[in-house]
Amino acid sequence: MKIKLTICLLAFLNFYDAQENITYQKPSAEILKLADYDRPPAVLMNSKKDWVVFTYRPAYKTLNDLNQQEMKLGGLRINPVTNIASTVTYFNNLKIRKIGDKNETQVKNLPSEAKIAHLLFSPDEKKLAFTNTTDKGVELWIIDLQTAAAKKITQDTLNANLGYPFIWYNDSQSLLIRTLPQNRPALIDSSKDLPTGPIVSTADGKVSQNRTYQDLLKNPQDEKNFEVLVSSEVYNVDLNGNLKKLMDTDMYSGLSFSPDGNYLLTTTIKKPFSYIVPLNRFPSTSTVYDTKGNVVKVVNEVPLNEIMPKGFSSVRTGKRDMNWRSDAPATLVYTEALDGGNQHKAAEYRDEIFTWEAPFAAAPKSFFKMKQRYEDINWTNDHYAVVSEEWYDTRNTKSFLIDLNNGESKVIDDRNVQDVYSNPGKFNKIKNQYGRSVIEIKGGKTYLIGDGFTKDGQHPFIDEMDVKSLKKKRLYTSNIKNAKENIVDILNPSKGEILTTQEASNQYPNYFKKNIKSNKTEAVTYFANPFESIKDIYKEVITYKRNDGVTLSGTLYLPAGYDRKAKNEKLPLLIWAYPREYKDKNTAGQSTQNDNDFTFPTYGSFVYWTTKGYAVLDHAAFPIIGEGKTEPNDTFITQLVANADAAINAVDQLGYIDKKKVAVGGHSYGAFMTANLLTHSHLFACGIARSGAYNRTLTPFGFQTEQRNYWDVPEVYNTMSPFMNADKMKTPLLLIHGDADNNPGTFTLQTERYFQALKNLGAPVRMVLLPKESHGYQAKENIFHVLWEQDQFLEKCLKK
Repeated sequence: MKIKLTICLLAFLNFYDAQENITYQKPSAEILKLADYDRPPAVLMNSKKDWVVFTYRPAYKTLNDLNQQEMKLGGLRINPVTNIASTVTYFNNLKIRKIGDKNETQVKNLPSEAKIAHLLFSPDEKKLAFTNTTDKGVELWIIDLQTAAAKKITQDTLNANLGYPFIWYNDSQSLLIRTLPQNRPALIDSSKDLPTGPIVSTADGKVSQNRTYQDLLKNPQDEKNFEVLVSSEVYNVDLNGNLKKLMDTDMYSGLSFSPDGNYLLTTTIKKPFSYIVPLNRFPSTSTVYDTKGNVVKVVNEVPLNEIMPKGFSSVRTGKRDMNWRSDAPATLVYTEALDGGNQHKAAEYRDEIFTWEAPFAAAPKSFFKMKQRYEDINWTNDHYAVVSEEWYDTRNTKSFLIDLNNGESKVIDDRNVQDVYSNPGKFNKIKNQYGRSVIEIKGGKTYLIGDGFTKDGQHPFIDEMDVKSLKKKRLYTSNIKNAKENIVDILNPSKGEILTTQEASNQYPNYFKKNIKSNKTEAVTYFANPFESIKDIYKEVITYKRNDGVTLSGTLYLPAGYDRKAKNEKLPLLIWAYPREYKDKNTAGQSTQNDNDFTFPTYGSFVYWTTKGYAVLDHAAFPIIGEGKTEPNDTFITQLVANADAAINAVDQLGYIDKKKVAVGGHSYGAFMTANLLTHSHLFACGIARSGAYNRTLTPFGFQTEQRNYWDVPEVYNTMSPFMNADKMKTPLLLIHGDADNNPGTFTLQTERYFQALKNLGAPVRMVLLPKESHGYQAKENIFHVLWEQDQFLEKCLKK
């Protein structure tokens, strides 16, 4: 073993020394054939499911797409020239089809070199609005679905820096838009300016638990630029492009009409800004206007929120989650904490829901109190509501069916939120008379669509529930052989018509209309498999036990043509995983993997390498469990190694692999996992860690699902940090990171400092920084190079 490891190290170091200054590379032919593919279109349907919109885009962005002007302010990444998020992924073509037709129709008159985003059906669902981004800004376009013709409505003056820059009026004949102010100040370029003084921040002695955020404001110049970029004027525009100003310049972060269309709820960002939290915690004011732009009522004022109690079930004080009640003409609904927002404070009730009817002359009315934290509320088309609460520490979720006629509530779901086997499913929804999505109740019956995960496999289902008795009747269970069916929607409950997708490991997902009474099926889409070269690889979900009895699972892939009976060749094994935290062993052992999930190779897995003669265990379960008062991370390393050992032994016992030739890899928290496994075990010949965090003291107020801060449990933070244990790591490691990572906590600096520590301590390590890439990689040049780096690395360490 020592001789083989030495050969691997020498080969690795030679590879490293020879490749310091390289240009972009492409992976081997087998991998490139899969990676360089034509992406099938995505599907967008209206609520009636009678129109299908096909949205087309390239498989990847290009490096040039990423090489745009960008400002990072208040948690945003903005292109200051075009006034839209620099991270937007655009469509370049649209086709439409009536669901009963066979052929799609090309939308006419689309903009040349289209950059399409923000698609939204009109309330009457006869039109489709979208934005197009030019070299100078963002335009509004409308498609008439019946004629399949597109029309430009505005010039490229919309402000999309805070998301969707438009909403439809109820009449479907006009839209409310956010535009750039006419007298917009110029942005400040402070790169060459001498500062007029230092940057000063103060603390008032209050305890808070703020995580590590990226892209925050840093100085007064940032503050001014942020205000310029997010400020808009609000206009009404009709379908002929006629503009009418409704509201003056402000920092509008939210616009929404009441269901009856008679009121407009706006939320505007206020000062003071913050240098330690992003814009969603800046001060804000919510105001209701009438349709002429007159103020009706200021309904909420939220101060700067820099101070938060510890814990994932803690919230800010004051009105929160304010929006329009979807089953009423013009009533606001919101929640307020009854425990000061502090989960550690004893309280009989944690949250209270209120309703507030326009024009808000009367006081808000209490609607419902809950003993856990408010999660959401769904209204129905028949005088009922479903309220859900949740408590993170216990992972409990509970839902109540509330009769609006008498206020009576009944518990309809009470379980561990991670218990997928007992998940009752989601209520089927329809559009009501206001065009709002509500739970469908018909004849005292409502319907639930479930994923159907069980210990015996996946069987999606439809249940009918009586809203009076709460008794359920199973209407349909999917039992398609050698395929997987996902239930998308119930089109007509009385007729048994549903919309599904069907797929298999080598069959690309397609949409179907199905009658569950006659079992007749009609294809809606006809997408071909773009990955034919791996259609014959072997795929199987395997289950196995950890040393403490916890059931684990993973999807095993073997090369096409591999003789599973003879097992003459022992294959190298690649394991790709991501740790997840649980509060009990039962839910940790549940599996959501399916043999018939379509095999979609992406740079985020090792599946490509089946074409190179590797066995791959993808989505290997790596649960980290902390039952009772014990937190999962208290025994993180022990459980991590136990998971890895069980996975390797499970595949080895099948007779397929050489245990001395196993690699592990992961992205983000999976990269953190990889570095720890190489540090604290001798199970692997090498590892690949992408865009990870390796020093937990740089995220001292929590990370992943860890609620405690560094000073609460310094031993946990230090033990879990690969950086703190860098002197123990001697196994070849490939570190990859985007040089513009936007994910909280996984600063590019994490990889740079970890590499420096490993290099100076004599570890065999290679670092690759990808230009312009954020936490997820997008540019074709970078993705192909990542695949090449991984391929070269694995060939050197596992095959030579």
